[in-house]
Amino acid sequence: NASILIHPCSCMCFADRVLFSLGIFQNVSVPVNGTVQAVVSQIPADVSFLTLQFHTHHRNVTLSYTLIPLYGFSVTAVDAGLLSNLTPSQTTVSWFLKTPDGSSAAGIGVILPYTSTDPVPGACNQEFPLEIDPNIYLQYNLFETMITFAPANIGYGRGKIPPACDVDVSSSTRWRLVYEVYQYFLPEGDLSEQSLISSLERVANVQNVQDNSRKVMSLTSHDRTQFSFSSLPGQGVIFSVIVRDPVLNTSASYIPVHTYACSFNSTLDGCSDLGRVSTKVFFTVIGLAGLFVCFVGHRFFKCELFCMGFGFTAFVFFVVITITTPLKYNIRLALTALMGVVGGVVMVMSWWRFGSVMACVCVVGLILGFLISSIVFFTPLGDIPIFHDDLVFWVVFACIMMFVPLFFIRWPREGNIIACGVVGAYTVVLAVNAYTYTSLSYITLDVLKRLLNHNFSRAFISVPLQDIDFILITLWVVLGISGIVVQLYREKSRSFFPPSPYVMWKQERERRKTNVLDPSHHKPSLSARILGRIRQLTQRTEPAGETTPLLL
Repeated sequence: NASILIHPCSCMCFADRVLFSLGIFQNVSVPVNGTVQAVVSQIPADVSFLTLQFHTHHRNVTLSYTLIPLYGFSVTAVDAGLLSNLTPSQTTVSWFLKTPDGSSAAGIGVILPYTSTDPVPGACNQEFPLEIDPNIYLQYNLFETMITFAPANIGYGRGKIPPACDVDVSSSTRWRLVYEVYQYFLPEGDLSEQSLISSLERVANVQNVQDNSRKVMSLTSHDRTQFSFSSLPGQGVIFSVIVRDPVLNTSASYIPVHTYACSFNSTLDGCSDLGRVSTKVFFTVIGLAGLFVCFVGHRFFKCELFCMGFGFTAFVFFVVITITTPLKYNIRLALTALMGVVGGVVMVMSWWRFGSVMACVCVVGLILGFLISSIVFFTPLGDIPIFHDDLVFWVVFACIMMFVPLFFIRWPREGNIIACGVVGAYTVVLAVNAYTYTSLSYITLDVLKRLLNHNFSRAFISVPLQDIDFILITLWVVLGISGIVVQLYREKSRSFFPPSPYVMWKQERERRKTNVLDPSHHKPSLSARILGRIRQLTQRTEPAGETTPLLL
């Protein structure tokens, strides 16, 4: 196994020529309309092949075997790499770097050596232009980030004929190789170039990847070399792939690739403009309402019903309108808020008119069940392969979600107070997320993505938990427990739920009709009083004649 120690060093540049040392990172600047030649010499005789990897923050660079880039002999990417097999007497190798648009660019590069026993990354490539392609190709959208790489081959010596890739599937061929996919998360909210460079140095070779990254999965040579992960806009992630030869106990690394799931070149909705003003306003209001519900939601039952009805209706409507219409985000958010208000009013009016507390509380229970089910699948349990099947996922998700309202049937007041505390505290976390990045928002966002994108089911949804996440988890727990305790204490001497005003009015009306001793029993109805008043205003009173009182 070729394990190279990485140390800082100074760059030795002669005009547009940069001299590399094996395993040592170099800072390289590509001038405007210029080409830089990367050269490494004094290569040991036991080295069979080399990989050059070059990384920039967000600008594309072209790595080429030739001075003028040719198709099949060059690669253009933000994280680009080339692999060179060595001839028996070769001690020097050179490559060429330039930018595809002629602009300047700066980045870091490193050359890693491998012996004849190490697997050759991308040597069985049949999909990409390079004959041997050690690169990881990355694509992303709002929902998922997808990586693809070419299969590797077993190692071979200098000047030897490479083993055939697909002639035989025995243990003496490349089919014995296994692959490991790793993730390394950059600090949350840190989009700086310096943070990226220091992180790339920590995942450059096999040993560093094992020590510093999180292994997502392992696969054999019979598995597909294409994987999906949940997109995390604004969160830097470095993906690495290691190929291992279990027979010879050797390994090699593909070229690491990074993404922020957003564009640095876009003037609209780019990495520097992730937090929309409309989103901040929406979730700030939601967070304040949630804080109110967390501590006094049960006491002000109508306000709680409005807030819960708002959230339930807004979520459902946002999913429907996103699937069925091509409206822009701000318009969808405004319509979602409008329909949420309608849903909140409908829920309050349904309780006011029919007085069915259990029906309303069951809706509240479904909201809490949705959040609990989302938390369950936010854990590593959500990455179990069986849950990549939509049918299995939604059946289990629905079962967990429907189980919670059963608790509300037996203990309606306690269940309602618990829902107020837990859900209300989580909306505060969502409000904080509108201003600073936190992974906790993906508890519900991953479920929303799965509803909106049918292909999201195959994505791995692991996200990093960093310092701010643990702070917000603590805040969530403290707010939730405090709200539950306060409401249980305040409500212990009160009735379970306030009575419906309409039901009380009907009961009072019936009482007046049957109780002849009640003075209001002899009082005309409201409609009769209104008609009588109208007659008094519209009809002229006739004179009554003699008005002198009679003497008795």
